[in-house]
Amino acid sequence: MASGVKSRSRLRDLVIISGFSGAGKSLAMNVFEDAGYFCVDNLPAEMIRSLAEVFMRRGSKVERACIVSDLRGGTYFEKLAEVIDELEAAGIACRVLFLTADEDTLVTRYKETRRRHPLAQEGHVTEGITKEARLLGPVRERADTVIDTTGLSASGLRRKVAGEMLASEVAGKLAVTITSFGFKHGPARDADLLFDVRFLPNPHYEPDLRPFTGFDKRIVDYVGRDGRLREFYDRLEPLLDWLIPNYVGEGKSHLVLAIGCTGGRHRSVTIVEHLADLLRARPDCFVTVEHRDVERGNVKV
Repeated sequence: MASGVKSRSRLRDLVIISGFSGAGKSLAMNVFEDAGYFCVDNLPAEMIRSLAEVFMRRGSKVERACIVSDLRGGTYFEKLAEVIDELEAAGIACRVLFLTADEDTLVTRYKETRRRHPLAQEGHVTEGITKEARLLGPVRERADTVIDTTGLSASGLRRKVAGEMLASEVAGKLAVTITSFGFKHGPARDADLLFDVRFLPNPHYEPDLRPFTGFDKRIVDYVGRDGRLREFYDRLEPLLDWLIPNYVGEGKSHLVLAIGCTGGRHRSVTIVEHLADLLRARPDCFVTVEHRDVERGNVKV
């Protein structure tokens, strides 16, 4: 790599995610994607060098990137530890996130998805996990952060990744998870702030609108038809403007904001999407979004 390239580059953070098959690497990548990272999944290890060089060139607009590299890359994966060493030697800001889980958890996840383990196409999943552990050893040794996903739900993993990887990426930033949910499916867990928006017009009672979700403009327009949605925003947005800097100043690294309606498919989704767009524009926030219940039932997005 040519000398001086780094000084001309806008690249501030390059994250490499690796780890066991079934440990949650795709979910972890989604956290970075929601936070504005340029993300690439299933990239062979030897191609990481070339992509990093592209990011480091004059004129590249990529400031933050996340790459997932694992055993799906076949024999190319064996070079990953070497590539990590080369990136660090070249002075490229690189962080390695390694995801693991205990054997029982990995086996259960494979049974649930009915997928084959990449190293056990004809054998038992446990055999593939054993082989994988041996190949992953050198990468795990180079990891900056290791997260054990045993017992973690999808939302729990997203919060852990955001709290450990995003909040520390730039001092003074708050990792915010905004989640929609339906009260009839149970309360939101681990919420720091929770708002009940069942006072707003409910599209569920309109047969033509019921199949759609809060992503659809028709639902957005219906929820906001009588002005109460705008009044809600006019009160909530100033509250968040006041709370977030105070949370950052107090040293809080992660905030979970939950918005609940009856079914978790219409009103809460609309509001979460609006708040996510609003908070992503802030320089003091990293934002991830979860829609816990939006896929329940037959829906149109």
